[in-house]
Amino acid sequence: MSTSPPADTKRYLPWVVAIVMFMETLDTTIVNTAVPAMAESLQVQPLSLKAVVASYILSLAVFIPVSGWMADRFGTRRVFFSAVSLFTAASLLCGLSLNAPMLVAARLLQGAGAAMMMPVGRLAIIRTFSKAELLGAMNFVVMPALVGPLLGPTLGGLIVHFASWRVIFWVNLPVGLLALWMISRYLPDYHADAPRPLDTVGFVLFGSGVALLSWLLEIFGEHRLDLTSAGVLLLVALGLLGAYGLHASHSAWPLLKLALFRIRTFRISVGGGFVTRIGLGGMPFLLPLLYQVGLGRPAWQSGLLMMPAAAAAMTTKTMTQPILKTLGYRRVLVANTVLIGLTIGGFSLVDAATPVPAIVGLALSQGFFNSLQFSSMNTLAYADVEGPDTSMASTLASSMQQLSMSFGLAAGSLVAAWFLGEVPQTDRAQVTSALHHAFLTLAAITVLSSASFWGLRRGDGEAVSRGTSGKVVEQSA
Repeated sequence: MSTSPPADTKRYLPWVVAIVMFMETLDTTIVNTAVPAMAESLQVQPLSLKAVVASYILSLAVFIPVSGWMADRFGTRRVFFSAVSLFTAASLLCGLSLNAPMLVAARLLQGAGAAMMMPVGRLAIIRTFSKAELLGAMNFVVMPALVGPLLGPTLGGLIVHFASWRVIFWVNLPVGLLALWMISRYLPDYHADAPRPLDTVGFVLFGSGVALLSWLLEIFGEHRLDLTSAGVLLLVALGLLGAYGLHASHSAWPLLKLALFRIRTFRISVGGGFVTRIGLGGMPFLLPLLYQVGLGRPAWQSGLLMMPAAAAAMTTKTMTQPILKTLGYRRVLVANTVLIGLTIGGFSLVDAATPVPAIVGLALSQGFFNSLQFSSMNTLAYADVEGPDTSMASTLASSMQQLSMSFGLAAGSLVAAWFLGEVPQTDRAQVTSALHHAFLTLAAITVLSSASFWGLRRGDGEAVSRGTSGKVVEQSA
């Protein structure tokens, strides 16, 4: 049963979830910058600390699918509170780690906590707000996904330069404590009327398959595996996921309800968003290469050049609903995906002679289009999902989003490695030219992904953009 939320829930709930999501997305990207400093402090090779990043991603991939079941069984408030507590405590342990194994173990715990935060927080938003109010509320939730990856490398570099790498993890402590206080006051406690049993077989099949696939994508391009081994492991991962698909089709209580993909708006939003995020996911990898290696700018300038996109993303939320109300989801997603591709391609024109204001203008444009895209995709996914399936839809969408992030980073690594080839990094002109080709490749992928939104119809999503429907889930006393 769902309990009545506190009186101030609608006012503060989006901020609670946004704060937690920002902490999570910032942590995901900030750690990469500190790996060299960690390796020096722990007296190990930097490559050996790749497990610090990989362990977190693997933990996320494994535990996200079970988050919906936990929320239905134990309640959104208890699970969200426990997840943030685990993430915060694990952050403390990361900073106190004395060696690499301790750090990896702490990162596993941190990833387990993070896996529960995104889908459960999103579920609380969906069940609290009506479809007419959902777009405005979800705008707060998507901001961290846009801002965190852009601020992470810059903030991480500053912390490592002026303080210890341990501070990178400890910045989560005050944020986590604030979030816990707000959760205890403002987060509603929703339970399923009849909690379903845990699909243990599905959890093993899907968890192991997605963990193996995520690991392969994480080490992609590092030449740590020969092609034969990588190919065999890829087939094993796909086989496990295929076995889960067969299992889910015959299970009364599947871990992830793949039948939700029969809902056209959910299928197009989540599936199309998966492909679109591949192009977008490579940008945080390619832009620092362009600015620092290609243009020869110091790290702090590179970080500042990525800030305009974050600023534009934060200011776009007030424009999203009027744009969607006027143009509709179909027109916005088809056209905006092309515009994102064009801005990605625009970076192929950036070289040492490009004025800084032109780079800033391009970054601002991309931040605006990215924000509109994520807000549109994330809200359309729930436009036709009814109350009993909201927790499953949130879990499935979060799982696909996590996979798309891994695919995006792998795509960025692949195209960069392909075009850079044997190009000496001391030759800035050749590096810049190679990266230009990489940007054009990601731009083409993104533009082509706009076709995935052609299946939308004119009135799709009007319950969200125009407010033509009632509650997603009625609140009961």
